[in-house]
Amino acid sequence: MNTKLKIENRNGYELHALLELPANQKPSQYAIFAHCFTCNSTLNAVKNISRALTKHGFGVIRFDFTGLGRSEGAFSESHFSSNINDLLDVSKYLETHYKAPSLLVGHSLGGAAVIVAASKLNTIKAVATIGAPATSNHVTHLFSHSVAEVQEKGEVEVHIGGRPFKINQEFVDDFGKTDLAEITKNLRKPLLIMHAPFDEVVGIENAHKLYHEAHHPKSFVSLDQADHLLSNERDSVYAGNMIGTWVQRYFEPADNDMLQTGGEQLVAHLDITENNFTTQLQTKKHSFIADEPVSVGGDDFGPSPYEYLNAAIASCTVMTLKLYAERKKWDLQEVFVYISHAKKHSDELQLDVEEPGYLDHISKKLKFVGNLDDAQKKRLKEIASKCPVHKTVAGEVIFDTELLE
Repeated sequence: MNTKLKIENRNGYELHALLELPANQKPSQYAIFAHCFTCNSTLNAVKNISRALTKHGFGVIRFDFTGLGRSEGAFSESHFSSNINDLLDVSKYLETHYKAPSLLVGHSLGGAAVIVAASKLNTIKAVATIGAPATSNHVTHLFSHSVAEVQEKGEVEVHIGGRPFKINQEFVDDFGKTDLAEITKNLRKPLLIMHAPFDEVVGIENAHKLYHEAHHPKSFVSLDQADHLLSNERDSVYAGNMIGTWVQRYFEPADNDMLQTGGEQLVAHLDITENNFTTQLQTKKHSFIADEPVSVGGDDFGPSPYEYLNAAIASCTVMTLKLYAERKKWDLQEVFVYISHAKKHSDELQLDVEEPGYLDHISKKLKFVGNLDDAQKKRLKEIASKCPVHKTVAGEVIFDTELLE
């Protein structure tokens, strides 16, 4: 579930933010994500990493820095100190309205900002950076050709990443005020440094410098062939899952209260304003995600509805076969069920029907491991069609749909 937030910072500007929650809407910990220089919180990598963290029980706030995205303010006010202050203000908002954050994640210059912010926040237990520079003034090369003009005119327009931005002298000077190396050395909090070896925007030597300055516990994870913006979905999902797994070592295990299903067996929730098809599913004790493949406009964060249907039939089949074989005391050691759903024409299926057309067709293939004779295998094949879910799908189903207020 996603919640849109408006967070007022210390300068009176409203920061646009989005709080992502786990499927059960009951996060055990909270995290803040800081985006890269001139980026915003809607970057696909930011969304993918945040959603991956929710699978590990985190509530994640991703927000736009001052003057960027949908946040108020001018870009010239979005200097490094301002980014840090925005992080501190978002942290204060979380602590006031939800729970103090315990994890900070930052991408590129946002990675440098979360290191500094973590040094000022006692509640932060761990920090993760992705493609972060080793100095806060690393980005100044993007507008270095205009520094002399800034000194002369006070404010000039520069183009960064093909987009126009206005900068002033305060903006330029601020990036050189922070000694990131010294702050990293004194951080003394678990630090995960993730970087791509062939990053052409922030070179891999930056990761080496940060790692050298930091004290243990510190970790490094290579992002291999990823580019700086993690534009390949696979890379950003991998980064999010790695952070979620790594950080568990530094938190006490916590029971995660499950979302109430309203007296039913399962609830599904889709935030249409923020997602394409990514749907949160929750039973009384378990949470999972359904989605559609990229080929039909989904994000492929989870199995499709028909894949879940296949899974229900397949899992019910193997469980039924286990129980039957145990009751018969047969030597059935392993069961594999391979299953697919498709729409096939009645002519292709060689069916004589009154109205020819496309029908739902489910292919179920069985593989048994164990000391079984042919008669036993034949009987198990017959039992495979008698599992409860198979019979439900094959039979007539009555739906009772009710509209809730």
